[in-house]
Amino acid sequence: MEVTLVLRSTRVVTPEGTRPASVAVAGERIAAVLPYDAKIPGGARLEDVGDHVVLPGLVDTHVHVNDPGRTEWEGFWTATRAAAAGGITTIVDMPLNSLPPTTTVGNLRVKQDTARPKAHVDVGFWGGALPDNVGDLRPLHDAGVYGFKCFLSPSGVDEFPQLDQDQLAASLAEIAGFDGLMIVHAEDPHHLDAAPQVSSPHYADFLASRPRDAENTAIAHLVDQARRLGARVHVLHLSSSDALPLIAAARREGVRVTVETCPHFLTLTAEEVPDGATEFKCCPPIREAANQDALWDGLADGTIDAIVSDHSPSTADLKTPDFSTAWGGISSLQLGLPAIWTEARRRGHSLDDVARWMSTAPAALAGLDAKGAIEAGRDADFAVLAPDETFTVDPAALHHRNQVTAYAGKTLHGVVKSTWLRGARIADHGAPAEPTGRLLERNK
Repeated sequence: MEVTLVLRSTRVVTPEGTRPASVAVAGERIAAVLPYDAKIPGGARLEDVGDHVVLPGLVDTHVHVNDPGRTEWEGFWTATRAAAAGGITTIVDMPLNSLPPTTTVGNLRVKQDTARPKAHVDVGFWGGALPDNVGDLRPLHDAGVYGFKCFLSPSGVDEFPQLDQDQLAASLAEIAGFDGLMIVHAEDPHHLDAAPQVSSPHYADFLASRPRDAENTAIAHLVDQARRLGARVHVLHLSSSDALPLIAAARREGVRVTVETCPHFLTLTAEEVPDGATEFKCCPPIREAANQDALWDGLADGTIDAIVSDHSPSTADLKTPDFSTAWGGISSLQLGLPAIWTEARRRGHSLDDVARWMSTAPAALAGLDAKGAIEAGRDADFAVLAPDETFTVDPAALHHRNQVTAYAGKTLHGVVKSTWLRGARIADHGAPAEPTGRLLERNK
């Protein structure tokens, strides 16, 4: 196809490293990554962004959009606007907390019909694994979901019950039969039940109620099941760094296990959470600074594959001052890139690292072969970042439905100047354009 756009920068993040380049776009795909001073093809439009960094569009594979059914919490229109403003070009929606949950093909079609006219970015879908829907897993896989989410402890909503170990084995065996992927909220219910549960505004009391052993034990059981069944499994939102040696050892044995963590675990610490500040509540919880250091080590050595948001919003009234009753979830869809870059640069990491953790690895996890890198043949998805500029987080400037955020008032490095989806600019200086996102299916 004829080249229609050339995006030029002195700093383009490619799989081979960051370098000056001119990225040639033909239609919706990257045609070539050319030398910086390459001649512009006749008829092509040049967009020269100077010294701003061109990153591959971010891929966020852990987003709770809640639409339909709990749209007062979040919806596809608002969530995908926030994604576009934050440099994210693709999200994969979790099967809860929408009503209905994405646990049958019929429910998937309801979700897709809801999302189609509202999507500012490309959207894929996870299916859900419940105690009673093993027979729905293969049909959902054939219908294009990217994998299946389950909980090993209560999910927080009645319509999405947890799996016990026998139910997990049954679902894993079914999914392994077609080489699908199970993504797992790994906290052991027995450890949670044994932990002290008190009504309290004090974060230390909440932290004690979600001990590291709950994560560590659940991950150990999951690894054992994956090893026995030859299944592919993925650990969601890793909070406990204690589990990293177990995960690394399992990989060395050939167990197919991957793991993600989230911006809040990497940038916020238990020590800084004020009493009653339940905007910091999530499950598993934000832990201590020393634990955070170990998570960064896990990223550096490759044990942790990806960073994704776990954007799990609610209405403000559900964030009661009591940590035991407040809704658990942190809204960070629009802020993940600057939050991570702020801490990564402080710790000596590069934007190449950030692109790998927040774009390439999540795309690979879901099998999104057209996403995740700036190279010929991929979708022309870009985030243009001013990495040295700073801003102070103003909740009123966020595009997600409820402007509740644990990052309020924080000064962050990295301003997203524009976001591009399949060769078209979908956000400019934080202002999203009209929705042009598409619905993605695994088998298309």
